[in-house]
Amino acid sequence: MVSSEDLVVDLDSVGVTRTGSHLLHDLTWKVELDERWVVLGPNGAGKTTLLNIAAARLYPSNGTARVLGEQLGRTDVNELRTRIGIASAALADRIPGEERVADVVMTASWGVVGRWRERYEAMDEVRARALLEQFGVAGLADRAYGTLSEGERKRVQIARALMTDPELLLLDEPAAGLDLGAREDLVGRLAELAYDPDAPALVLVTHHVEEIPPGFTHAILLRGGAVVAQGLLDDTLTSENLSKTFDLPLILERSGSRFAARAA
Repeated sequence: MVSSEDLVVDLDSVGVTRTGSHLLHDLTWKVELDERWVVLGPNGAGKTTLLNIAAARLYPSNGTARVLGEQLGRTDVNELRTRIGIASAALADRIPGEERVADVVMTASWGVVGRWRERYEAMDEVRARALLEQFGVAGLADRAYGTLSEGERKRVQIARALMTDPELLLLDEPAAGLDLGAREDLVGRLAELAYDPDAPALVLVTHHVEEIPPGFTHAILLRGGAVVAQGLLDDTLTSENLSKTFDLPLILERSGSRFAARAA
């Protein structure tokens, strides 16, 4: 059995209450280093709240939350956050449109958005360009971020999240707003990352089973701030559990390592 110090995320009976509303209720969740988790649920299920706790950006109202062996409320979260990579719409909205793409990635080294007076080594530029290459956007390194398509921006955001070589990578709806081609390209690249034994622990939030990349190992399904089901992906992602999660009779279909869902 893995000790709490060795778990990447260790939440025990966690609840989050804001202005009288229960955003999360009595949630227990444990993530190990070699696991790749999907967080699935409808709007308002608590997915982003859960991700913000894992990102050390939100404290639970009750229960115990440990991230990378550090208990929230008893550690320096600024130091802890340097060990966590995150790509989210909230962060993306803060990136200046005129920022050079390579700088968008490099500024993650300082934990800032928008280059100012930081000094970077040549190796920082090399790493940033290597990550852009990994996600198929190396040719955009010297372009202004604001000129990119939505799909290109998503890939740059993930490259940025990996800049600090994090131990935990959190992706909040990375395929949201993408057309079919851009989505499939991104899903393929995330699958490569998932299969990489040297990659960090991965947590991906989505509304859609079609966006689950091959290589992901576990799933947690949320509804109304509570867990509907969690565990190994093949055991957890079923028509029955999906129907409970979205409060609608659904049929889950699988083709190889990809999923699709439709109304029953």
